[in-house]
Amino acid sequence: MTVFYRRLPKFDYVSPKTLSEAWELMQGTKGIDYQVFAGGTDVIPKLKRRQGQIPKCLIDIKGIQELDYIRYDANAGLAIGALASVYAVAHSCLVSEHHPALASAAGKIAAPQIQHRATVAGNICNAAPSADTAPALLVLDATVRCASVSGERSIPLKDFFTGPLQTALSDGEIVKEILVPRSSAGPSSCYFKLSPRRTLDLAVVGVAAFIRANNGKCDEIRIGLGSVGRTPLRAFSAESTLQNAKITEESIELAAKTAAEECWPRDSIRGSAAYRRAMVRVLVARAIKQCLSGKPLGTLC
Repeated sequence: MTVFYRRLPKFDYVSPKTLSEAWELMQGTKGIDYQVFAGGTDVIPKLKRRQGQIPKCLIDIKGIQELDYIRYDANAGLAIGALASVYAVAHSCLVSEHHPALASAAGKIAAPQIQHRATVAGNICNAAPSADTAPALLVLDATVRCASVSGERSIPLKDFFTGPLQTALSDGEIVKEILVPRSSAGPSSCYFKLSPRRTLDLAVVGVAAFIRANNGKCDEIRIGLGSVGRTPLRAFSAESTLQNAKITEESIELAAKTAAEECWPRDSIRGSAAYRRAMVRVLVARAIKQCLSGKPLGTLC
């Protein structure tokens, strides 16, 4: 018999106003399963579906205002606080000017109502293979700055995802901010999403690209893929085919073909593995050409 859950399970709820208070609460829940969340757009639906282990305590960090910011420094680059909403990132002039792939990816998440509540930090902490901002942040060489009562540490995003819905965060750690370094390539990045609907749908395939070229030669390239593996991933083999190479139709096609071969999609109701591979090849070539065109943003497929 199929059971449809409408109500949330029972749990304790706390809402700290500072990081110190959050860490104190986390230490006080030792031996008790707890879940830290910000927007709740992933956590709450999972609780309603009884998906995974039900925490005994939810720690809502949405009230920690010191984590709500988007800043850009000419030397350090872009800093996105853990509570910066998806909507704020999608519509930030700072983000769209310097890192259009990220603005584009954030704008493709769900609908405006969800974007106002959800956070980019939450999108990567959920660690879904289909997370839209993950491929964009991967090609932008982002770093996740984490903090706990013991101190702070930085984790390159390429090392942050350890498995489906799993991250490198340790017990007692909170994501404090996401750092995107300044790029000498300028706004040469984009994100493409293939989904059945333009909004409110998960990506069948997500592709982000970043490229720095000079006189027809590729000096630097990064390709990020979503929904085609156990985690969001970098297409390192595909990147190596174009690195320091002359940019031609043939070299672009070789990179796209290599990207399709090195990902590991699975069959699902949203698309077969074969279809996803084919679309990776199409979208990687399209993304590279989009970056080279100088146009600021990719568009929905």
